[in-house]
Amino acid sequence: MLHWKTLSVALFACAPLCALAWGNHSVAAYRALEAMPEVAQASPVVVETLEAFLKAEELPIEALLESQDAWARSNLTAYPRRPEALAFKANPKRTDGERRQAFLQALRVAGDSRFALYLQSDPADTTELGPPLAYTAVHTLPEPAKTVYRFVSVKPGQTVTVRNVVATAAQEPDLGLDINLWDDSPSAWGPTYGFGKLPFGNPAVNYSTQAPFHMGFFHEDPVVYLAAPFLKRTFPVLRTHQYATLAALAFRTGHPYWGWRFTGLALHYVQDLTQPYHASLAPGHSTLSLLATNLMAMLGRTKAKEELIVLLSNRHLALEKYQAETLWVASTASQSDHPMLRALRNPVEDARYPAWSDLYVRDVVAAQAKAQANALDAIVVAAMPSQYVLDPAYDFGEHEDSITLRETLLKSDPARTGPLNNSIAELLGHFGAHSRNAIRGILKAGAMPTVQNQGKP
Repeated sequence: MLHWKTLSVALFACAPLCALAWGNHSVAAYRALEAMPEVAQASPVVVETLEAFLKAEELPIEALLESQDAWARSNLTAYPRRPEALAFKANPKRTDGERRQAFLQALRVAGDSRFALYLQSDPADTTELGPPLAYTAVHTLPEPAKTVYRFVSVKPGQTVTVRNVVATAAQEPDLGLDINLWDDSPSAWGPTYGFGKLPFGNPAVNYSTQAPFHMGFFHEDPVVYLAAPFLKRTFPVLRTHQYATLAALAFRTGHPYWGWRFTGLALHYVQDLTQPYHASLAPGHSTLSLLATNLMAMLGRTKAKEELIVLLSNRHLALEKYQAETLWVASTASQSDHPMLRALRNPVEDARYPAWSDLYVRDVVAAQAKAQANALDAIVVAAMPSQYVLDPAYDFGEHEDSITLRETLLKSDPARTGPLNNSIAELLGHFGAHSRNAIRGILKAGAMPTVQNQGKP
């Protein structure tokens, strides 16, 4: 009889490694928020450094960070208690730099997180927001060969729009905040944070190490958790709660810039889990097939397992690339009537979901995405060139920079691509609705005014 621990080691390798969900979140967030009254009609806010916010509200932040850890211990499965040495303690005598580092440690985010003062421009707006800012001033990793990121610098005291702040911050967690936070990470901070070893993925691959903070396998078959209990060690709900409650605190204490910026950070994790490949361990594959595949691997026949990993990764990446290319072109060409852009800003669905709560991202967002995962996987397979999604000898990630999926699919039979376009539009509708519902919940917690949803696209 197989021992569950042995089986879990085999299943471990089937966990997905793709840590990015919607490409550049800012592109979609600009569209999702452009007609939301609470954002579009909000008064501009004054830029403030993180150090100034931390210094002004040191005691309330100390209490909040302590309450966050207590909440996580009570509400999150497999949450590792924050080491006492990392607790944020008010100390007016320390330097701004020391206080900032203490804050990063208490949140348990990367010790080199930038939290720069910057904006990422709306691709549909050519207005100059400020002087260009180097990629490395914002991101902790080197700039890739091909990137659409364009950052601009802002200064303390400068006035900026709320939509620019929130949409920019919605991408920020992918800029290095959750990288190398594990016991086996090659960083000075990871081994001190108490998260244990990386539950899945490759600790030597930077982006792979952020995956457990951006994915949430909350609705798998119970047999899967018996076989692989480490799959419960995913923390997007933690991050959402941390940033949402920080945002509410910033609003209540008169720091609207950081209220909106923390709001954007919280949105990132909500938006990640609207992507079915981030909320389902293996879309298109039953529990029985997964266990059978891993049983074969345990017996030394690893080919099926290795092929499964490649195919899941390829489909995930192909979907993301097509979506990102399509949104970018539609936004830069000001195609406001494009179905995906319409879906992002359409508020009709907002009121059909429960009110925002601490566990909304798990109970509503991830559950919805998981329910759609198998159907989406079949649609991706039917619409994409077969080499990209059915050939386990082909690594999409290795060739991604040379592939232009939008142009390829524009030449395809609409009967094949139509269901894919419709599915992506539906998912982006969820992206927009859940983002707006999160904002309303955070504003309510921060004693800020909200506007009743009008239900008009």
